[in-house]
Amino acid sequence: MIQVTVMYPADDKTKFDLDYYMKTHIPLLKERWTEFGLSNVQVLRGAGKPDGSPLDYRVIALLTFGSLDDFKNAGKAHGREIFADIPKFTDGQAVVQINDVVG
Repeated sequence: MIQVTVMYPADDKTKFDLDYYMKTHIPLLKERWTEFGLSNVQVLRGAGKPDGSPLDYRVIALLTFGSLDDFKNAGKAHGREIFADIPKFTDGQAVVQINDVVG
């Protein structure tokens, strides 16, 4: 099992429409990618850091897939549509990391 972590930086220069993201983009992901092995989606909104310094990431999405191949197949099938939707909620660049679930 893998988890794809998509992190949207928190800075004052980029826009991020959380309402659109939650009501349109996340349901689109689920609708298109569940048949390709997407088993769970969690969305985290940055709330603070222990020392009170500015957040590194405004929003983090955790996408769980059965395997790396499942994720690649989902991207091949619907990646263009998913990526074309991104400018509708942000003009920032996400940081993406693929993680093996070990526990």
